Amino acid sequence: MNFLKSLAIVSLVAIGANAAKFEKKSVKYGPHGAIMCNGCVVTGTGGDLSLWGWENNTACEINTTKCNSGSNNNTNDNNTNDNNTNDNNTNDNNTNNNNTNNNNTSNNNTSNNNNDSSSSNNNNTGNTSNNSSPKYGPHGTIMCKGCEVTGTGDDISLWGWENDAVCEIDADACNIDTSTIQAPSSGNSSSSSSSNYVPAKWVKHGRTTRYWDCCKPSCSWPGKGDVSHVVNTCNKRGSILNNIYERNGCEGGEAFMCTDQQPWAVNDKLSYGFVAGHISGLTEKDWCCACYKFTFTNTAIAGKQMIVQVTNTGNDLGENHFDIQIPGGGLGIFDGCSTQFNVNAASWGQRYGGLISEDGCNNLPKSLQAGCHWRFNWFKNVDNPEIDFEEVVCPDEIVQKTNCRRI
Repeated sequence: MNFLKSLAIVSLVAIGANAAKFEKKSVKYGPHGAIMCNGCVVTGTGGDLSLWGWENNTACEINTTKCNSGSNNNTNDNNTNDNNTNDNNTNDNNTNNNNTNNNNTSNNNTSNNNNDSSSSNNNNTGNTSNNSSPKYGPHGTIMCKGCEVTGTGDDISLWGWENDAVCEIDADACNIDTSTIQAPSSGNSSSSSSSNYVPAKWVKHGRTTRYWDCCKPSCSWPGKGDVSHVVNTCNKRGSILNNIYERNGCEGGEAFMCTDQQPWAVNDKLSYGFVAGHISGLTEKDWCCACYKFTFTNTAIAGKQMIVQVTNTGNDLGENHFDIQIPGGGLGIFDGCSTQFNVNAASWGQRYGGLISEDGCNNLPKSLQAGCHWRFNWFKNVDNPEIDFEEVVCPDEIVQKTNCRRI
């Protein structure tokens, strides 16, 4: 009997241990396909009012039921997890930033300030009902509470900037006579103009990831820095939009990332491209449309260089972290590609990290295939290479694609 009792106890212990292991493996995923956060520290807000955090070097979705989204968890120190980032973590690539989120941090993109048209007060859902029901203007953007005009639309609409987000001004409520206002000039005139901008002189070490979510870049909104023009956006047909206030395609609008904002090789040692970024000691107003020269310091592309322009900001990126825009590099948190191209972009490889072979590039829209092939050729399909980077004057070839340069 003693033997049988001992055997039963051992069996129960084993079952308990296996149950514990099973519980650890039961990772919960949110409605956007990202892992649910264990905690409640909010580091970003999606255009659909979803809340996002950053844990274990990866973006995660906040469980608003568990955390009671009105608790203003975002007032905590958002750097709690960022300080634990490890540049040598080879798994970050599928943290994709972006947003970019990511096991491939490259897709963290951008959790992205891609969605700047949303109100930064979305986390205050625990406040009065008036705050939880923002008013939207005729362009689908939240109405401003104040009357300070920071921009004018082609249709003489008036726009402001509140709580780090663009908003539409009610001209009647603000007693503004729009009959005397002239529409802004449009076009790509800035791409050929020169600038007296002098880049900062320093060299820093950083890391890279990859993403491509098709969303309107953060630097396409006004008020993001001293620039000649906001970053161009395009409609579904690929035509450049003149209305810089057009709503983000990832929020139901018509503004998407232009397909020519993808990397290309200048020669075997140098490429040009575009990134989402986050630089230590700087803010979005410092890096929007600034260009940086990368010198890759590890992996199979060590020694190669790339000049990139920052067109987007990833709130969930670590310090000195750049998310390279590569078609097929992983959607991350947001998916504007399914809408822009009328496809199921979930078939474009892993959500964080993207395609696993070059054959998959042929399944992308033709306008995106060149940048996808670039990854498997010039870039040698490496994951999250580290870099030394410094600011440089933007090449005209880059500015011609975005219509944006520092001034």
